[in-house]
Amino acid sequence: MRSTSLLLAAGLLAVAVSASSGQVAPSTTTPKPDPRVGLRAGRMDAAQAAWNLRLVGAAPKPARFTNDTDPGDFGFLNSDLAFSGHYVIQGNFHGLQVWDIAQPAKPVLVTSYICPDAQNDVSVYRNLLFTSGEDFNGRLDCGTQGVPDTVSKDRMRGIRIFDISDITHPKPITAVQTCRGSHTHTLVADPNDTANVYIYVSGGAPVRPASELAGCSALAPDKDPNSELFRIEVIQVPLAHPDQARVVSKPAILADLVEPHSHPEAAQDIARADSIVAAARAQGAFIAKIRGTDRVLPPRVTQPLLDGIVKARGNSGPPTAMDSAVLRGAIQSIVDTLTKPAAPTGPGGTRPGPVQCHDITVYPAIGLAGGACAGYGVLLDIRDPANPRRLTAAADSNFAFWHSATFNNDGSKVLFTDEWGGGLQPKCRVTDKPEWGADAIFTLSHDTLTFRSYYKMPAPQTPLENCVAHNGSLIPVPGRDIMAQGWYQGGVSVFDFTDPAHPKEIAFFDRGPMDSTKLVAAGSWAGYWYNGYIVSSEIGRGLDVFELVPSGLLSQNEIAAAKLVHFDYLNVQDQPRLSWPPSFVVARAYLDQLARSNGLAATKVAAARGALARAERQSGPRRRDALTQLATQLRGDAAAAADQARVLTLAAAVTDLANATH
Repeated sequence: MRSTSLLLAAGLLAVAVSASSGQVAPSTTTPKPDPRVGLRAGRMDAAQAAWNLRLVGAAPKPARFTNDTDPGDFGFLNSDLAFSGHYVIQGNFHGLQVWDIAQPAKPVLVTSYICPDAQNDVSVYRNLLFTSGEDFNGRLDCGTQGVPDTVSKDRMRGIRIFDISDITHPKPITAVQTCRGSHTHTLVADPNDTANVYIYVSGGAPVRPASELAGCSALAPDKDPNSELFRIEVIQVPLAHPDQARVVSKPAILADLVEPHSHPEAAQDIARADSIVAAARAQGAFIAKIRGTDRVLPPRVTQPLLDGIVKARGNSGPPTAMDSAVLRGAIQSIVDTLTKPAAPTGPGGTRPGPVQCHDITVYPAIGLAGGACAGYGVLLDIRDPANPRRLTAAADSNFAFWHSATFNNDGSKVLFTDEWGGGLQPKCRVTDKPEWGADAIFTLSHDTLTFRSYYKMPAPQTPLENCVAHNGSLIPVPGRDIMAQGWYQGGVSVFDFTDPAHPKEIAFFDRGPMDSTKLVAAGSWAGYWYNGYIVSSEIGRGLDVFELVPSGLLSQNEIAAAKLVHFDYLNVQDQPRLSWPPSFVVARAYLDQLARSNGLAATKVAAARGALARAERQSGPRRRDALTQLATQLRGDAAAAADQARVLTLAAAVTDLANATH
């Protein structure tokens, strides 16, 4: 039955891609009315809207990674991506999928590996694959039967390491257990340490008991200096012996921060949450207050506690009504212990800040990292990768949950995302404030972060679409800061933040909701540029591959220049420095930018285009001399140019071309 469904889904998707793309003609302004508004719902046949971005390939999830009766089943959602050669490794709460994108229009599934865990965040280095796990039911053996005991030697919460010398058959090497598990992780390839790679572990789950993993403590630091709170865990992986990977430090990068101010929930969300809690309470669900608000506790939290009560009374089998009553009486105390580990501190009873980070992006070439740490965006010095230290931290009352970070290429800016609503709620409705659930763009000078503006995907989405800022990466257009970003069911948005105070959308792709009657989780977990294409992990549907379309906002030369940047492998959160080889197309990209912005007089732009074309038709010393003469002319033109810096950058690119001419 599932194979039939898969074939049908593939057919529907092929029709949608080829005949119903909803492509809007390239232009320099966002189309009005915005075609993303009011798209028809559907699982594999939802209506689509695209502008300056073309869907070139799409593949549905494999059958065993899909719950046909519940497409939004949390245990089968796709998560993040890593890249190696012409392969894409896609995490999923049920395991891993490996796609061959040698032909981007036809992604081919080469293997799927079942290993249920939350959330199977992925990264790669050479022949090693790393995945995150923090689920209470995640097993060391990757089994699907779960872990029924409260304390168990079978439970895996931390980092799994696989050998992918044969990427079609990942082989487990070891698992590094951590006290908080791993919600996400970041691979750090230190240019000064070629014998090791490091893993920064961001764990979002409660601290596990010391009886399960020795040394784990959830006490406040003033009660236990070895507390796991306010720390990340750093794993060192010896490349010659990855089986010897181990935790080597636990830097307290969040120590001494105080609880930041944040905005309240929207009124309609408060009312909706109250109704959900009331209905769940009537059904006998377990309810507890978390930071003053009633929350429904999911079975993955309560079931192990119930199983522990059954075991404590010496029995086996399903919990009884009495067991449930015992847990109901104790649940608030348990939650308080896990979520309120530290007493108020400081004047006026201020509470401490976040106890963990959600995600960290490292930029080894500049020795810095951006930590998105729930209530703060932090800047870290990572020149000693085993011992990162906090340089500064930024808070913002418009932010609910600092989620991820991206540096621009020269390290003068850093962008943080806000995952308001946790990713599974609709936060892009017409009634939602544009500065909530958005990106915050900062300029960076030494260790000072200066806020400049917000960017939010501008098309309002329906209450049936989970939508908020999520993961993205730079697009390597020389001379510009351009980013592709997933917005869950807000689709993929491509925007320019070269001017940090005035970010501007330049391309997009979106689908309608999964279901026309209820919210079913789906959409782009991440939109990442990789070797000429934007690859998106579609949470509920599969894998998408996009290509940029030339427009008045992005020229063919700029796209071609971006395609000159090639990665052998890529983990977006281990951000590489972008560089371009000497090329005529790079010089033309700079000329296109100067023409678009009137940064150089039109007559001089035309003269430079002509000189480049003539030089390209020549070879050897004649080409070198022609390029040298053009570079000299451009340096002279720069003095009177409106964009002097870019003209000088163009002159340097032309000089590089001359020096590369033989």
